[in-house]
Amino acid sequence: MSTSDHSASVRVPFAIGTSSASTQIEGTMPPSNWTRWAEQGRVVDGTSPNPTTDHWVRWEEDNQLMQSLELQIARVSVEWARIEPRPGHFDEQALQRYVQEYQDLKERGVQPLVTLHHFSHPLWFEDLGAFTREENVSIFLRFARVVVEHLGSIVDDWVTINEPNVYATQAFLFNETPPGGKANWRRLRCTLRNMAMAHIKCYELIHDMLDSPGRSVRVAFAHHVRAFAPMNPKNPVHKAFTWIDDALFNRAVEDSFVVGKFSAFLGEPKTQITPGFYADAIGINYYSRTAVTGMSDGTFPDVPVNDLGWEIFPEGLVESARRLNARYQLPIWVTENGTADNGADGKLERFRCRFLLDHITAMAQACESGVPIERYYHWCFVDNWEWTEGMAQRFGIVAMEPTTLDRVVKPSGYLLRDIIRSGAVTAKHWETYAEPEGYPRGVPLSQPGKESVR
Repeated sequence: MSTSDHSASVRVPFAIGTSSASTQIEGTMPPSNWTRWAEQGRVVDGTSPNPTTDHWVRWEEDNQLMQSLELQIARVSVEWARIEPRPGHFDEQALQRYVQEYQDLKERGVQPLVTLHHFSHPLWFEDLGAFTREENVSIFLRFARVVVEHLGSIVDDWVTINEPNVYATQAFLFNETPPGGKANWRRLRCTLRNMAMAHIKCYELIHDMLDSPGRSVRVAFAHHVRAFAPMNPKNPVHKAFTWIDDALFNRAVEDSFVVGKFSAFLGEPKTQITPGFYADAIGINYYSRTAVTGMSDGTFPDVPVNDLGWEIFPEGLVESARRLNARYQLPIWVTENGTADNGADGKLERFRCRFLLDHITAMAQACESGVPIERYYHWCFVDNWEWTEGMAQRFGIVAMEPTTLDRVVKPSGYLLRDIIRSGAVTAKHWETYAEPEGYPRGVPLSQPGKESVR
């Protein structure tokens, strides 16, 4: 069955759920690098991470809704600024609140995957230089140890760091996320190197603390992978920059995080790292493909795009999964995949169901050919605060009433439920859910570095 043949069923062998990040959903946020960014007026629509979805208050309602949609897994995160509001001072009440939420989620049959660093950290850590300084890695590990001490009895699966390549390039190359400022390649390289070391040390820490007979503890990092292709395959400059962009954005970080081998681009850390395996799965965050003309993010003409102008290209997800599995022989977790679909004409969404059907079908077919995709976390659950984009771009399978913040399940939420029930993508799913209008086409934007962080 090809992705264009909708008459036959394709078995879905992987678990399905959603992904989220604390800063993007919780509200009532303590001071962090992102609250400062919003206060500086750097968010497109002028919003801030307060209240966003108000999940800190409405977490039980959201957990119940996940259960009602029969989601099997959920990628969640803890907010470092909430847990350690001052250096070395840990908020026991906040920690116990996370214990309660994730224990409740687990009791509802939804397996949590906890992320320790998803772009945000305390303002005091930012002012210390964050991950630009190697000596600050120990501060992150101190925080991680406390979290694992509290959640380790109920959480088996962990993501140490989310999208280090996006975090570093957006902050220190494109000036689109905190701390902002002029392009600084030295700080970019230091940040990637120190994040890799933080991941490796955190991987070891979690296993040292939690490994026991009969228990399977798995630790990964969430790697943003992007497909790159030359805008003009006959143009030698486009071809050269395709290789460069892929090398710098994708491959430069992979060996350092997964096997502890640091490229010449990153440089060796002062702390000695012994090469080995420092991942139990490969976490992939995948959204789109770049049409390359140089060090910028372009889009091919007349291709399917979402409401941010990103090309919809499910083949790139499969290609990335196959490449990374072949390189490291590890199972694949799709830790994020989703699309900006703001709906129109009274409809909550225009093409998200088709997006899900295309991507889940492509992944299921890849599994049939031997690619071990174990999990699919759709980004995201409830429409949330999309970092510098603010609340304007909607990625959720659940909408919110603008004044009450009451949750409204979109058709895509019911589609995921029905795929989970069936254990397959069927012709009935295409007939019931696939939007007949198809995808938007064109190139709404093509700007250097214009990829919103997740």
